[in-house]
Amino acid sequence: MLDVAFVSADLPRAGTLVLPLAEGAALSGLAAAADEATGGAIARALAAAEFKGAKGKTCVVLAPGAGLARVVAVGLGKVAEATPRHLEEAGGAVAAAVARDTEVAVAADGLDAAQAARLAAGAALRSYRFDKYRTKEKPEDKPRLTRLAVLARDPAAAAAQFAPLGKIADGVFLTRDLVSEPANVLNPAEFAERCRALSALGVDVEVMGPDALRELGFGALLGVAQGSANEPRMVVMRWNGGPDGARPVAFIGKGVTFDTGGISIKGAAGMEDMKWDMAGAGTVTGLMAALAGRGAKVNAVGLVGLVENMPSGTAQRPGDVVTSYSGQTIEVINTDAEGRLVLADVLWYCQKTFDPVFMVDLATLTGAIIIALGHEYSGMFSNNDELSARLAAAGVAVEEKVWRMPLGKAYDEQIKSPIADMKNVGGRPGGSITAAQFLQRFVNDKPWAHLDIAGMAWSSKDAACTPKGATGFGVRLLDRLVAEHYENAAGGQ
Repeated sequence: MLDVAFVSADLPRAGTLVLPLAEGAALSGLAAAADEATGGAIARALAAAEFKGAKGKTCVVLAPGAGLARVVAVGLGKVAEATPRHLEEAGGAVAAAVARDTEVAVAADGLDAAQAARLAAGAALRSYRFDKYRTKEKPEDKPRLTRLAVLARDPAAAAAQFAPLGKIADGVFLTRDLVSEPANVLNPAEFAERCRALSALGVDVEVMGPDALRELGFGALLGVAQGSANEPRMVVMRWNGGPDGARPVAFIGKGVTFDTGGISIKGAAGMEDMKWDMAGAGTVTGLMAALAGRGAKVNAVGLVGLVENMPSGTAQRPGDVVTSYSGQTIEVINTDAEGRLVLADVLWYCQKTFDPVFMVDLATLTGAIIIALGHEYSGMFSNNDELSARLAAAGVAVEEKVWRMPLGKAYDEQIKSPIADMKNVGGRPGGSITAAQFLQRFVNDKPWAHLDIAGMAWSSKDAACTPKGATGFGVRLLDRLVAEHYENAAGGQ
């Protein structure tokens, strides 16, 4: 992660100076001092570029004098719009603009401690890069920014405000790392080992292998895994930051480390993207790291079902009937609708074992949700209005938006089976809805929300705080949900 240091607000004499400027505001503080030191070069350059401080706009002044290599002005927009999210986006613009620089200072003397911390958090989030497998990249093509000095009025206060935000960013980066890994590296066993590493943060981690899952009766999950040489795992991660005995909040992730579709095999074009069919499990893992890292005062449990879906002589066939952990039977019509089978067993285990306050599951579950919502919103399905409203508000606050989709008994007709309790697909109409309707049969009326993140886990373009690639979607959303509503003396009950 980018090394962020909060230091006293003294004008630097070398390197790159970043000036966050509100729309229409005159140069003041360090910005005015820098302009005076450069003989008015900064003000002249901003005027020539017609830079007025509009949100997201930048202006670069090369070699303005006073020893500075560059000055980068970043627009904050109108003062009234300087919300935490907008400040993070400005920080993201900073990181993008100075990625090739080595010595960078941000003049945050015009911001209070919380605002300076948010700006730095946005820069940290935008600075992420997954390059562990690049061996021949030219030095000039690599970002050089490793440290950001934030010139603050009260460095200690700003550092204290930044500390939990930095831990949340660590969780986001863990999720992005997991989602970015190729499937020949990140199989179920390796994923489980990376979950074990959270024990260093105080998370209690339990890994269940195939024998334990068979003994439990996880017939739906094991059916998906039976075609692969890589055996399945279920990982249970517990963070006990709330009162002893308080019921936990629960998060469940689909972890298909590679999805060929099984016998119902996918087309070859784009199949390489199926390495990130474990993004739901990646989010849950990153979230648990974030909660533990910042010492969240809540009891939380994260469960991930980890499988690889492969075609082979032992693979599950269309038409097979499996018995889930709940005892309900499922006719498998399409082996490429495997994520809901994995989640079925893990959801039932979660509500039965932990009696949580609520359950939120995350999964790259259906292509249908991308057709419905594109890449702007995650689809949200829920049996609880309060939980849905809280998730929607949290999503707006951190720019990880969710859109509530319908559920209803009429959709159950599509997943009726002539020989079992249900079938795993209901045809093309309402495909993401019937998938959620299937999952609802395994929550046993526990307050629950399902987030279909198929359109949000990976991005082909840069965003304000997210470089293209794995997004880490859901970590900040769910951390915000916990912090605002369930992190209190009652442990979220």
